[in-house]
Amino acid sequence: MSSSNAIKTGRCGVLYSQQVPLLATPAVPPGSMAALTQPEIHANGVVLRPWRLSDHPAVVAGYTDPAIQRWHCRSMTEDEAREWIGSWPGRWRGETGAGWAVLDAGDVAGQISLRRIDLFEGLAEVSYWVLPGARGRRIAPRALSALSAWCFETLRLHRVELSHSTANVASCRVAHYAGFAEEGTKRSEARHIDGWDDMHLHARLNDDA
Repeated sequence: MSSSNAIKTGRCGVLYSQQVPLLATPAVPPGSMAALTQPEIHANGVVLRPWRLSDHPAVVAGYTDPAIQRWHCRSMTEDEAREWIGSWPGRWRGETGAGWAVLDAGDVAGQISLRRIDLFEGLAEVSYWVLPGARGRRIAPRALSALSAWCFETLRLHRVELSHSTANVASCRVAHYAGFAEEGTKRSEARHIDGWDDMHLHARLNDDA
């Protein structure tokens, strides 16, 4: 398919070809993210750094944990973990996602990612988890605050959002602690192992106090 006939998704999920002019300009110009080197983010006593293949045991351990499996609905073998880690640089270049290992005291304690990015809308959706042995130290909210600050200050996004099951009380606390206002409930929006869950939607805007 030639570039002149390529199909792109515009506002409200409507499909347009490049020949159809859009009246709004992108919130973040295409190529802005790909032009950057994925950073290490040092803030709030944690370090967010790009994944390394040598981190795969931590990824396997995460997706072996029953609590993480419950909310993220997946497990991983060592080969799958390596493949998952190896996918992030391509997603960065494609401006569709970005993943970081979260380090506490030099050890991988969890992960945080921009699981979905839409530069036209200036929007990203965050996902995170913390390994069992690292829980109780507010690692997730500290990482979430650090990443959202980078999204607004460097990538210049307009909105960062996250969703979690209404039954996932711990994730709700993380969102509130990091300043993500609760915006509503999406009914029966996500399929988990035990069926359909209602999901809380939280978000921060770049001009939120």
